[in-house]
Amino acid sequence: MDDVTFADIQRAAERLRGVAHVTPVCTGRQLDEASGATAFLKCENFQRVGAFKFRGAYHAILMLPPEDQGRPIVTISSGNHAQGVALACRLLGREAHILMGGLSNPIKRQAVLGYGATIHEATDHLDAERKLPALLEQLNGVYIHPFNDPLVIAGQGAVMLEFLSTVPDLDVALAPVGGGGLLSGTCLAAHGINPKLKIYACEPAGALDAMHSVRENRVMPMPEPRTLAEGLKTSLGDVTLSVLRQHLAGFFVVEEEEIPRAMRFAFERLKLVIEPSSAVALAPLLRREPALVGKRVGVILTGGNVDLTAFFEQFERKA
Repeated sequence: MDDVTFADIQRAAERLRGVAHVTPVCTGRQLDEASGATAFLKCENFQRVGAFKFRGAYHAILMLPPEDQGRPIVTISSGNHAQGVALACRLLGREAHILMGGLSNPIKRQAVLGYGATIHEATDHLDAERKLPALLEQLNGVYIHPFNDPLVIAGQGAVMLEFLSTVPDLDVALAPVGGGGLLSGTCLAAHGINPKLKIYACEPAGALDAMHSVRENRVMPMPEPRTLAEGLKTSLGDVTLSVLRQHLAGFFVVEEEEIPRAMRFAFERLKLVIEPSSAVALAPLLRREPALVGKRVGVILTGGNVDLTAFFEQFERKA
């Protein structure tokens, strides 16, 4: 399976039925007033592991060929993909090994361990990539790429199939972009149903590698991305780049100060806990992007795994 088709996404959605949660679509009067649009939020923060990543990880592991059955699963991730792989392996009776590079969200790390995966330490993502071949050989493992894998992309595309089954008449869809797995699946699913639907990638100003890669038609990694949105620091792959170049209407660049503002709006006005990557997709609505005003806009809220330890510790001190 080298390419991903709309039919692949439909089949993936059927395989995920009864395993992945059908996540709610939320609306809010205050959001519509603030944005000048009619907004619909696909809440993957309510997905298993608290993020959309479970869909792709489970589907890719489920669909491994017979010769790979029983072999340990290995991946590189310090975040939601790590959790998705860990839980998928637990459900499918597989052994999970996660190479975590650099500082990781402690909430995500605890969840990975809680699902029974083994964590292998690395100083950063490059160090994790250097250690990967030796770990795969040692374990006779199978590598599940976080995004540049057609089976992962097909699983992620199920998000948009669900979204459009609930709100079929969207004008625009917004999603954050890191490696581009979710966004690729979103594009293919959306345009398989409605070729006229405009899809925009939302990317932090401190990690604009996807925008430059699409414009230059080659993967252009950013050596030192600087953004609160830890899940969006990854560069595109060759598979995701090809899909995005064909399907995207454009990019919305989000400044760092917009990210906590969008998180706070979601928390205070919508009663939704979203992580910084999700906030990057919400921010263009809140700043009233002209292309969105007056439109029916769908936003994929990708996850809600936020470390609120300091927040609650402050309340405990006051108590």
